[in-house]
Amino acid sequence: MSTARYRALVAVAQHGSLSAAARALGLSQPTISSQIATLERQSRVDLFHRQGYRMTLTTAGARLFTLAQRLLSVESETEFFLRDAGELRQGELNLGAVGPFHVIEMVAAYHALYPGMRLSIRMGNSQQVLRDLENYTTDVAVLAGLHEHPDLMALEYAQHAMILFAHVDHPLARRSEVDITELNGQLLLMRERGSTTRATMEAALAKARVTPRTALEIGSREAIREAVVRGLGLGVVSEAEFIAGPLLRPIRIKGDPASTTTYVYCMRARSESVLIGSFLASIQRLR
Repeated sequence: MSTARYRALVAVAQHGSLSAAARALGLSQPTISSQIATLERQSRVDLFHRQGYRMTLTTAGARLFTLAQRLLSVESETEFFLRDAGELRQGELNLGAVGPFHVIEMVAAYHALYPGMRLSIRMGNSQQVLRDLENYTTDVAVLAGLHEHPDLMALEYAQHAMILFAHVDHPLARRSEVDITELNGQLLLMRERGSTTRATMEAALAKARVTPRTALEIGSREAIREAVVRGLGLGVVSEAEFIAGPLLRPIRIKGDPASTTTYVYCMRARSESVLIGSFLASIQRLR
């Protein structure tokens, strides 16, 4: 069975137009258009909403997109197995992650064992990373927090306390440790909703009946760090992901009331995959 039409559907869905999908796949735009038209003719439903050059999935298209992702993943793994007999001489492994710290050390360990393999990393918040995994856009996901679902398999990797960090001129910057109650009324810079860091810290604050000020929501760790450098408030981060700087001071929270656990996830249906198994085995050496 040819998967070219399904590959075209996935590319159009990911890139948003026929021309962008054609460039991504190295094909002509008429070829992509013909493949999408054939799928729609076969299914007798519209798979895309068309708004000028922009194309977005319909409800039926979104369902087929998920199935197509799975099909292409299986095709890739089958070709990999038949070509290399599972020896991992060449191939591609796609990773999703919420931050660079742990995933980079994992990639380094894997590359040392399998230098012929190509790896890619897609960054996002927890919800985005899990969605990519469930849609078979990625093979393995690295993120904080346990997300229980019957279709997912999780391997615990590391646990780290969450800490504050402040500009050197902030009143709390003179302290190496503060009680969580001292955050009452303090301006905390929070990640967007859907962030495990935010959810974990909010739970610890609620348990301690502490109400900080949270006037700013910022969508990345890098942006929060920049905001703290500019004196806009206190940042919250896993101690493993704190990046030191001359204008920043780390501050522990007494008793470590909030912590994050990093897990490595894969789809349970793919847990016996040679490719995924090789990655999981390689990171066992780091734990």
